[in-house]
Amino acid sequence: MTHKDFRSFLSAIEVSGDLRTINDEVDWDQELSGIGRLSCERNGPAFLFNNIKDYGSRMRIVANPIATWRRVAVALGQPADTPLRRLYQIYAEREDKLIPPIMVNDAPCKEVIIPGDKVDLFDLPVPMVHEGDGGRYLGTWDLVVSKDAKTDWVNWGTYRFMVHNERLLTGFPRPTSHLGRMLLEGYVPEGRLMPIAIVIGADLPSHIAAAATFRIAGNEADLAGGLGQRPVELIKCETSDLYVPASAEIVIEAEVYPDRVAQEGPYGEYPGYRSGEMGNAICARVTAITHRRNPILTLDTTGFMDSSATTTSISGAIAIKRRLEKHQIPVVDVYVPPEGGVHLTVVSVRRGGAAVAQKIVEVLTARRALMSKIIVVDEDVDVFNMAAVIHAFATKCHPDRGTHVTRYEGRANTLTPAYSAEERIARSGATIAFDSTWPPEWPPENIPVRATLDSMYSRDVQRRVNERWKSLGL
Repeated sequence: MTHKDFRSFLSAIEVSGDLRTINDEVDWDQELSGIGRLSCERNGPAFLFNNIKDYGSRMRIVANPIATWRRVAVALGQPADTPLRRLYQIYAEREDKLIPPIMVNDAPCKEVIIPGDKVDLFDLPVPMVHEGDGGRYLGTWDLVVSKDAKTDWVNWGTYRFMVHNERLLTGFPRPTSHLGRMLLEGYVPEGRLMPIAIVIGADLPSHIAAAATFRIAGNEADLAGGLGQRPVELIKCETSDLYVPASAEIVIEAEVYPDRVAQEGPYGEYPGYRSGEMGNAICARVTAITHRRNPILTLDTTGFMDSSATTTSISGAIAIKRRLEKHQIPVVDVYVPPEGGVHLTVVSVRRGGAAVAQKIVEVLTARRALMSKIIVVDEDVDVFNMAAVIHAFATKCHPDRGTHVTRYEGRANTLTPAYSAEERIARSGATIAFDSTWPPEWPPENIPVRATLDSMYSRDVQRRVNERWKSLGL
């Protein structure tokens, strides 16, 4: 069973040695996030800042809740040292057992209620995350609730939001995102305000579900229940009919204008680079803020190896595997390495070759193309062992025949650093598959034998070596 709220999760990672508390004063202007950024780059702990410059101890910040696999394991109710392959299995099993939420009438997130005319976003210790950012970013590790204009579909997603002034936020939901589609297809044509709720510091299964790759019209609240193995408690917002996780630390209720824009960005994004320049973005007016007493604001120091990298790794890889299976591709395992910033995927298959590699690219770029590079390996290569993957790529991928490129227009990932400004505007891009499998037409005697213990030694020798290795305490 997972932890019911964010605070119990913090207690658990403190016990596991994966949380550090800082009581000395730390500046919200880059110093705080700089500590979190260094921790991401060194696979370090999460940080709880109890004394923030200009704010004291009345509000706190936690940086990078689940930026390591150890903390992901704890978030799923498992021991911190749970193997990565097992975490993937647990996620896949629970994703198949959705649990609907339950509605409540009272909640911790309602302990303090601030009406719209009293709102000042600068009362929150919103950090300046990176030098060169367009402003202070409130939405980095958040859960944004929105509802389709014409159906009952409610979406939870993770989207960035920058403080524009005391009551306005600007954000960057990509047009191909679920929130972007809801806004552009449902509310903008009718000139209607779009209600949203930005939830900060909810239970971890809810945040993981919001960051997950989940089907269109799927209910992430059900997914959160499955991941947490208990129904998520939801409570109605003060100024809209949206429902939010009751245990949340902070809830910011807002309305997105259908016909107004405001300046937003640039921002240091999850691929590990600053994205774009300051430009027009959606504009949202805050209608209310509710929060717990002594609330905790969550921060993902976005960039190389942040919290979104781990959540996208699991959910994205499982979604890719199921999609490939649906198209009769002989897939065995899929891994999205967090180090790749969601731009690299490793796929192992029972039967490889050029045709399989090309079909994988076509399937994974048909609707929208988030990753630009795919490495296809044989099933005897462990996709979770990047040393083995790199070896297969370096030795088995033919530099000419082994590369398969698919180009597309209108559905590329605009946050891909390698794309030019013109390509980003047009959402024009390409994805390449590196076929690192043995050609299926090669006779068995032509396939080189790997010089590894499990391939070039007899079973008897392997057994004796492993026994000797164990007796030496290695």
